[in-house]
Amino acid sequence: MFQQIMETVHKSHLEIAELRQECQELRQANASLERQVRDGLQNGNGYRLGTPGTQTPAPSSPLLRAKSPFLTPTSAATLAVPSTLYQPSPLSDNAVTLYPFGMREIPGFYVVIPAGGAGTRLWPLSREEHPKFLLDLTLKGRSLIQATWDRLLPLSSATRTAIVAGPAHVSSIMEQLPELLPNNLFCEPSAKDSMAAIGLAAAILAKRDPDAIIGSFAADHMISGDDAFLSAVAEAVEVAKKDYLVTIGIAPSHPSTGFGYVRLGEKLEMRDAPNARLVSSFKEKPDARTAAAYIKTGNYRWNAGMFVTRAAFLMELLKEYKPELHDGLQQIAACWDESEGARQTVLNEIWPGLEKIAIDHAVAEPASIDRRVAVVPATFGWDDVGDFSSLSDLLPAESNQPRILGDSGLVLTEQAAGGIVVPGSGRLISLLGVDDLVVVDMPDTLLVTTRARSQEVKRLVKKCRETGWKHLL
Repeated sequence: MFQQIMETVHKSHLEIAELRQECQELRQANASLERQVRDGLQNGNGYRLGTPGTQTPAPSSPLLRAKSPFLTPTSAATLAVPSTLYQPSPLSDNAVTLYPFGMREIPGFYVVIPAGGAGTRLWPLSREEHPKFLLDLTLKGRSLIQATWDRLLPLSSATRTAIVAGPAHVSSIMEQLPELLPNNLFCEPSAKDSMAAIGLAAAILAKRDPDAIIGSFAADHMISGDDAFLSAVAEAVEVAKKDYLVTIGIAPSHPSTGFGYVRLGEKLEMRDAPNARLVSSFKEKPDARTAAAYIKTGNYRWNAGMFVTRAAFLMELLKEYKPELHDGLQQIAACWDESEGARQTVLNEIWPGLEKIAIDHAVAEPASIDRRVAVVPATFGWDDVGDFSSLSDLLPAESNQPRILGDSGLVLTEQAAGGIVVPGSGRLISLLGVDDLVVVDMPDTLLVTTRARSQEVKRLVKKCRETGWKHLL
């Protein structure tokens, strides 16, 4: 008995010694961070280290309530302005980076927001006529496209922010973003995937400004940690100036099988972009075992489909790898700003024949083989809100209760844990003894599935189309 007590005491002493060592290391790390922050602020102007910029006030669009089938309209409110100007932003393996959120404009930088897709995995909440980027999916009073606009405006301005969208969504986008200039809303006649959409914007903007640097960011993604995001974009712009196609790699939080991956290559050793690396290769969505192996190496990042580059350089890559698509987009861009009639004529003639292909396959993957694609690894939170499972993770919930998107007074539960409920019809929804369900109750459609199978909702969408229910899509 005495020997056991002594062994326990000895073990406790070892654990205490380990804790003391960890505390000492943490104190040293904190002291180092404090020195870096202090040194960075000594110049008095508060600019982010490593990336030049000019100060400009941050404009913002009015806080319009996003039109959605499950929220009632509310009066407009005023956007809150962060009280703190400077926040530390850890970026990959580099030291602390400061970003004066809301006070930085990058001269010559143009934001391109492709707003396409029907969000079929979020059906029947997301529809073709009113897709997920027009919805307020976080109950914060801003749709996804409004949040994207707000996030990127500090780096550009309304005059240098463009949106590419289909005819069905033009009026809704203009309603939600009243500061969007009409000549910066590029309407594509039909969906041709990301290369045609981004290439159209690049061709038009390169004609307007031959030195334009563009950044393409999806309208329907969620991002947390805006200061880290803006810092990563600013760093990507510095790399793009050296004629690279630059993507932003997201640090994976788990071995996801729903995202593509970017393999990190060698460092580029740029003073104004200390985290930038070459892209070794792009990887398609892996199986679970391969995804786990990727994360274990530490050399992979999620491919979020964010690209920053000179508009003219993107067109050069397109001319090399997809010459027919390049030529068609250039013909359209040549007539775009002439007149509405000339634009429609050339669109009707050329657009239907353009190749439907993603930017990854069209230029990013072949250019990476030629060492012309770079990646800025970043640490901000990111989610493409690709299905009801990921959406439920973004919503608050009480312990052992389902997440509710809408009026919680319309949902009664008893011994029902996890999952997500969307009470969109006004009817009472009652759950008894069921866990991890997805229940989406709309006036015209009811969807019931499980979180585990939420990625498969698009199969139901396909079945609806095949069996005569297309009007519900």
